[in-house]
Amino acid sequence: MTPTPAPNPTVLAVIPARGGSKGVPAKNLAQVGGVTLVARAVRACLSAREVTDVVVTTDDAAIADAAGAAADALGAAGRLHRVERPQAIAGDTATSEAAVLHALDAYEAKHGRTVDVVLLVQCTSPFVTREDIDGVAAAVARDGADTAVTVAPFHGFVWRDGSAVEEDTYGVNHDKAVRPRRQDRPQDLLETGAAYAMDAAGFRAHGHRFFGHTALVTTDPARVLEIDDPHDLARARALAPLLDPSPLPTREDIDAVVLDFDGTQTDDRVLIDSDGREIVAVHRGDGLGIAALRRSGLDLLILSTEQNPVVAARADKLKLPVLHGIDRKDLALKQWCDEHGIAPERVLYVGNDVNDLPCFALAGWPVAVASAHDSVRAAARAVTTTPGGFGAIREIAAWLLGPTLTGHLSTPTNSTTK
Repeated sequence: MTPTPAPNPTVLAVIPARGGSKGVPAKNLAQVGGVTLVARAVRACLSAREVTDVVVTTDDAAIADAAGAAADALGAAGRLHRVERPQAIAGDTATSEAAVLHALDAYEAKHGRTVDVVLLVQCTSPFVTREDIDGVAAAVARDGADTAVTVAPFHGFVWRDGSAVEEDTYGVNHDKAVRPRRQDRPQDLLETGAAYAMDAAGFRAHGHRFFGHTALVTTDPARVLEIDDPHDLARARALAPLLDPSPLPTREDIDAVVLDFDGTQTDDRVLIDSDGREIVAVHRGDGLGIAALRRSGLDLLILSTEQNPVVAARADKLKLPVLHGIDRKDLALKQWCDEHGIAPERVLYVGNDVNDLPCFALAGWPVAVASAHDSVRAAARAVTTTPGGFGAIREIAAWLLGPTLTGHLSTPTNSTTK
């Protein structure tokens, strides 16, 4: 029976995020576009207008902490709730329905509030959007559907191998003897696996995510990706710069800029003369950008593991403080922030290689240059279009101060955002 929509429905989004995963270890804490999978799901749910509250059901404290940090960053900590997921429904064979039903019961018992519509939102779909979530929620909460699911247009010919049952191979959604044009075929829709909505009472009665009338909420097929193995994760990280809508940082977002040296202010090459002296090349545009950042009132620092005195010489030329020959850059960065009264989340840190990753985890705005190692690009919130040593720092200065570096902000149009 089709439910009657409540005038002000309570819509609970449930994000199952268990700690164990065989395909990708610690999968829900893996980063795509510099953000953990669980945090990406939390952001999308809390941004959706139809969603009243969000529950993360997990057996892992680190996942719960990552979800909480994501809610704090949005100023929505009061709308995020953790439900301790029992081990009985946290194994490889446990169903998502069991986790959602347990979370639904726990939420209602704790808050004394009846849920009208319950959503299942999967961390493993990193490109789920708030529009997807609002779409399935509204279909049930406002339009009278019993259930809803995100789908994407699909035009492929599906085949099945019947050899296991002594049958020939055959077409599932087509006659293999007929090859109609795409426009002459019925429109097939692929379940994306990202977001589902169910009338809460009907879900309890049926114990399954599909019952009654199911609304199909169409989404962008380019965003359809489920992370089940390391290859899926690699593809998601490669797609994030193209699909994520996050803005570039502005001057209002940060209080300090911390710069790596080799590979960030240089092209990572070293020229060595016959006496063993090392020479590196820098970009004059970077010097111009750094001077503008210094005039803007930002705190600046060069932080490098390199012991060569060329680092200190360049810092002196730029009139910047420098810490170099540092083994643990993250500890040095934290101490510098403490000494200067700077919140790490207000720091823009620019790096290019794996020794910058601990600082990326500490800084609020980790930025990779275009020539950075793949793992560094994957962990960054923003990536320059310019390689290190070719004006990448000048590009970042333009993000913060505008293209003329005068402090008149404008939105860049030619940079990769994440």
